[in-house]
Amino acid sequence: MTLSRRMLLTTAAFAGFSALAFPAQAAETVNVYSYRQPALIDPLFAAFTKKTGIEVRTVFAENGLVERLAQEGRNSPADLIMSADVGRLVEAADRDLAQPVDSAFLIEKIPANLRDPDNRWFGLTMRARVVYASTDRVDQTAITYEELADPKWKGKICLRPGNHPYNLGLIAAMIAHKGEAATKTWLEGLKANLAIKPNGNDRAQAKSVFAGECDLAIANTYYMGKMMTNNEEPEQKDWAKAVRIVFPSSPDFGTHVNISGVLLAKNAPNRDNAVKLMEFLASDEAQRLYADANFEYPVNPAIAPSEIVQAWGSFTPDTLNVAEVARNEAAAARLVDEVQFND
Repeated sequence: MTLSRRMLLTTAAFAGFSALAFPAQAAETVNVYSYRQPALIDPLFAAFTKKTGIEVRTVFAENGLVERLAQEGRNSPADLIMSADVGRLVEAADRDLAQPVDSAFLIEKIPANLRDPDNRWFGLTMRARVVYASTDRVDQTAITYEELADPKWKGKICLRPGNHPYNLGLIAAMIAHKGEAATKTWLEGLKANLAIKPNGNDRAQAKSVFAGECDLAIANTYYMGKMMTNNEEPEQKDWAKAVRIVFPSSPDFGTHVNISGVLLAKNAPNRDNAVKLMEFLASDEAQRLYADANFEYPVNPAIAPSEIVQAWGSFTPDTLNVAEVARNEAAAARLVDEVQFND
């Protein structure tokens, strides 16, 4: 049996996928529903299995995992949900699909603002939402999020669609700190400064700067590391060279960060093994793997970012609990629709 039996599912196929994709109960296993790309987490699961002998079985999907967990109810084989953003973790917890984990280890390793106040989910990595500035056309070395709505940047900004979770997180942070009315005005100004219609992923924004379509792009930090080291698609190295990271701030909250994280399912059939995996993912060993392989910021403050990440500079992250930010994502999505941001 392979180390990680992975099910790659499209959204259409996912709805009909059997709850028995892997055994609900089996000796020395843990079953994970994952929104995170397999390539990002399989090395960590391999290290965990080597260390403990516990096999990690995963189901990957870009959408629908929280809904599936709700539909399966008590019969779900899932022990954990792993997410690339905090919003889905908060949603699952609010739908009573999680259970608290009383782990002194997790509480010690993970700062309070990066975990659920009731310990139902825990952050594992951080990424900052930053500006990719053209190395040729932008001399400015500091910027605020508020300034992205300044008319001086009219026709010079690129980003992916406003309703993507990464952008909803940033908009939600603005709501949390400034209120809906001020955030709507800011969002209207940001839209007015777009060079092209929002499209693509975060790497595509760097490509747009490289192509001269815009001077500034909004993206997550770790994609820069992925582009800089991409030997399979070396053209991405050129995109990375065309931009430099500028850490935006706000006078009210510093730099916005989102997390990837993990949640223990309410009806986890392999609870003890699942908690062992959660604790491993917060350990010094796993946090170093996250930092070195994925170019993410460890949540464990004892572990430094990789040398590549450190070279981008330092920033002051928002200290508001990420759960408070996530609770504004529905309002953020509404504002995106109201200002017709993607049109």
